Amino acid sequence: MEKNITRRDFLKKSAVAGAAISTISACNEAATKAPANPGTGEMTYRHLGKDKVSLLGYGCMRWPFTKNDKGEDVVDQEQVNALVDYAIEHGVNYFDTAPVYCRGLSEESTGIALRRHPRDSYFIATKMSTFGRELGDKQYEKSLEMYENSFKKLGVDTIDYYLIHAVGGGGLEKLHRNFLDIGLLDYFMGEREKGRIRNLGFSFHGDQAVFDYLLSIHDKVHWDFVQIQMNYADWSHAKEGRNVNAKYLYEELAKRDIPAVIMEPLLGGRLANLPAPLTERLKAARPDESIASWAFRFTATFPDVMCLLSGMTYQEHLEDNLKTFCPLDPVTEKEKAMLEEVADILFDYPMVDCTACQYCMPCPYGIDIPGIFSHYNKCITEGTIATDSQSEGYKKARRAFLIGYDRSVPKLHQAAHCINCGQCMPHCPQGIKIPGELRRIDAYVEKLKQDKL
Repeated sequence: MEKNITRRDFLKKSAVAGAAISTISACNEAATKAPANPGTGEMTYRHLGKDKVSLLGYGCMRWPFTKNDKGEDVVDQEQVNALVDYAIEHGVNYFDTAPVYCRGLSEESTGIALRRHPRDSYFIATKMSTFGRELGDKQYEKSLEMYENSFKKLGVDTIDYYLIHAVGGGGLEKLHRNFLDIGLLDYFMGEREKGRIRNLGFSFHGDQAVFDYLLSIHDKVHWDFVQIQMNYADWSHAKEGRNVNAKYLYEELAKRDIPAVIMEPLLGGRLANLPAPLTERLKAARPDESIASWAFRFTATFPDVMCLLSGMTYQEHLEDNLKTFCPLDPVTEKEKAMLEEVADILFDYPMVDCTACQYCMPCPYGIDIPGIFSHYNKCITEGTIATDSQSEGYKKARRAFLIGYDRSVPKLHQAAHCINCGQCMPHCPQGIKIPGELRRIDAYVEKLKQDKL
């Protein structure tokens, strides 16, 4: 089971990581052991012009699903309504959606929930999500069709925050082909002049040259905000592929006084579910607070961050996050140093860099790509991965992995059914070589089944 690391090297690295964690004590002892934030205060807000934006934003990419009468997967509208009601009641006013979220169902579901509230009680953000599509000579017309459909699905006359979605993948050539050369960016600037778009920005994953170019035309475009991936792991440890260190992205925006909206502050939930030794270390510093709160506090402490997005599928996620932001308790410099060391150790764990965004879904062959990666990562995080048939606890770990895999991902949706078509790859904002990772995990599963690890 290799991913730039052998099984035996992984065991050694795990041991080294454990030893390294125990040496963080200098930072850990210095970290502020503040009492738990009861979350009974008011929401922390940041300002963009006249807009008073909640520092915690609702990412509408992970709404809960249920089955309809026909057995089809649909958004659980009743639950979405309840979550939106609770969020607005407790000060959340920024809701971020996109045409591609929740398999194309998010905009309509979000619009239904929000229209039950006064229009001036929330800000809505949505996007031009053509990043994975090649529409040829219909690019301009199909893009405008998507744009107009957003108004219809959301049921609004004005979009408060509009983004060109996930630029960077495909490089400058694709940026010019899909947005600039056909006049689409100029069109959106005109829509801002008309007031249909109140604030115009872009979300970035990928080629730094694209990010730098878009900032180079800031004097012409006047970007009102930019959305970037930022968390304490990606601050200076962004993996090769479609990401750039968040430190660079944030500082370039701050130089130009462009507010940053943050996506993936929890790195797809990975920073809320750290390996046990890291969890213990953070809990020792602030025992009454969640592991997720550390990641939120790190990113929210930066003054030019306007809003952090969290895809809160369940009520308990929302309640816990509200404790962090009502009000925000910024991280100290010593806590920040500790988190940077935690990030150093975290990357000794050979996990798949999936953030469960679901852009790769649905797979045309029915494979549950995020589910497979989630189970694999979970076993590594919990330290229950079977790494060597000679290691202690191998039989127990082998059994747990295989049973858990079948429970988490039905057999017809497992990695064995990947045909390497590659249709998923252009959609992945993390640049994961998905078919290769699926083959790697499937080969590992087969070795476990045959007891030949």
